[in-house]
Amino acid sequence: MPKTLVSVPSFTAGQLSPRMEGRTDFQKYFSSGKTINNFVVQPHGPVTRRPGTHYVAEVKDSSKDTRLIPFSFSTTQTYILEFGNQYIRFYKDDGQISSGGSAYEISSPYLETELFDIKFAQSADVMYLCHPNHAVRKLSRTGHTAWTLTTVDFKNGPFQEHNTTSTTMTSSHTSEGAATVLTLSSTTGVNSDQGFLSTDVGRLVHIKDGHVKITGYTSSTSVSGTVQSVISSGSATDDFAMGSFSDTTGHPRCVTFFEQRLVFAGTTNQPQTLFFSVSGDYENMDDNYHGATTDSSAMIYTIASNQVNAIQAIKATRTLIVMTTGGEFTVTSGGTTAPITPTNLNIRKQSNYGSAGIDAISIGNSTLFVQRAKRKIRELAYNFDTDGYIAPDLTILSENVTFSGVVQMDYQQEPFSIVWCVRIDGKLTGMTYNRLQDVVAWHEHDFGGTDAKCKSVAVIDVDTDEDQVWVIVERTINGATKKYVEYLTPYNFNSDLEEIHFVDSGLTYSGASTSTLSGLDHLEGETVKIIINGATHPDKVVSSGSISLDIATTDAVVGLGYNSLLQTMRIDEGSGITDQTKTKRIYDVTVRFFETVGAKVGPNEDNLDIIPFRDSS
Repeated sequence: MPKTLVSVPSFTAGQLSPRMEGRTDFQKYFSSGKTINNFVVQPHGPVTRRPGTHYVAEVKDSSKDTRLIPFSFSTTQTYILEFGNQYIRFYKDDGQISSGGSAYEISSPYLETELFDIKFAQSADVMYLCHPNHAVRKLSRTGHTAWTLTTVDFKNGPFQEHNTTSTTMTSSHTSEGAATVLTLSSTTGVNSDQGFLSTDVGRLVHIKDGHVKITGYTSSTSVSGTVQSVISSGSATDDFAMGSFSDTTGHPRCVTFFEQRLVFAGTTNQPQTLFFSVSGDYENMDDNYHGATTDSSAMIYTIASNQVNAIQAIKATRTLIVMTTGGEFTVTSGGTTAPITPTNLNIRKQSNYGSAGIDAISIGNSTLFVQRAKRKIRELAYNFDTDGYIAPDLTILSENVTFSGVVQMDYQQEPFSIVWCVRIDGKLTGMTYNRLQDVVAWHEHDFGGTDAKCKSVAVIDVDTDEDQVWVIVERTINGATKKYVEYLTPYNFNSDLEEIHFVDSGLTYSGASTSTLSGLDHLEGETVKIIINGATHPDKVVSSGSISLDIATTDAVVGLGYNSLLQTMRIDEGSGITDQTKTKRIYDVTVRFFETVGAKVGPNEDNLDIIPFRDSS
């Protein structure tokens, strides 16, 4: 075949599936890669090496799963929360918050197996946490070492359907704050005809025009409680309703803020139901059952469908997006600008893909969610041509990057607009996303160290030009399994070689000239990469938490090495008829670099030539 010049001008299509290797008729073939590992695709087209990670601390118990959750009050008040087995620890300003010489922590009810099912919504210094096995909790911050986790004390609801049987209920006391006893005439109509249950403790009860909170269980027809609001009389009445949230019925699995209301959804007994608070009063669920319903009243709405569509997640955008096991719905007022009220609530189904229940992400006017099987990420967005929402598959060209399933994802807006996903098998994948420029580019990431696996990811806004990505990485260190909390270092190091940090679980040193670096206990027994004063140094093995250098230094970076690999698709001329079946000889390769030091190029991983970046001087 004749001499031909073939160009790969960009990688804006990211890493393609092996099933795409013969698709030379597809235009994005020529702006993609077969392998993009430990490289990040920039929206402009080139790739840049993934920055290394800075070690912060080991999790409390490396034998158990742990999750990171972001808490952002402002760009100067941002925290990372380490949720472990019945505890929470806190991180701020690149470090772990301590108190009295040890890590500051508070207790929580969430077990190891429940951590990745927690849903949360934050307003200022308060975060609401939901899990179907636990009452709704409120995490409040008043200082760096002043955090409280309390059970939300809902006012006036929400309640299930009111009693329609002949069963009556009597309250022994009626004044607000009084201890009382609730007595049923029979068990019919209460908890599927079982009457009161021991799991009803903590549950609200509507009786006549008042409310009672159950505090103790006596029998199926008798419980003790506290009057929450005045009951007009103590006579027997069939006007009563049991609370929607309880250990008997299950607690909400989802929460979000929408149009000045706190919205919960998806209890065990009411899996298709949304619960809206009073407008502007987040913990008040009063629907004015015995009074005049107003536009600000609380609301309860159950999605009507031909099958059970258990609500898995909810996300507030211009509309309220409701993701269920059977499809995606939108909640609006029916108008373009009017807020939702009890009289104009409008719920419509938009697609039928189903959600895995992993927290969705809002980017611009789109909502990204993980499909039910956890292997596809879809982009739910309004389409003017169809006058409705569509949800294209963002993994259609790169299905292999999520093949094991996604367990968590978060969004880094700056500097490159990347959606980070943690896979079930422990690999971290990223998707550079810029819909206006038609950039949907996947890339994969492996962390340095033995048996390294990413277990969790979270992103916080900090007072810099880059959002900060935090991860929990599990490795085998000196023969033992360790889980470390780390964060990705900045992409922009101002071209200063002394600021380069392309090692994982790394630490830095800057100070007086020294030939010994200590404080490396977390890498005990490991072979580490070293950069001193902007130049590479021979590898060393950490012993007793330190290493001895061959040359003294004033600046150093020490950590675990990792390789970044970029492999193009099969070379093809792209003239319409494929060259893949023809014999070819590549006699020259030109690679364009920008702000780069150190690279190798070759036909395969085992045959690479070092590109010299420095001369002998």
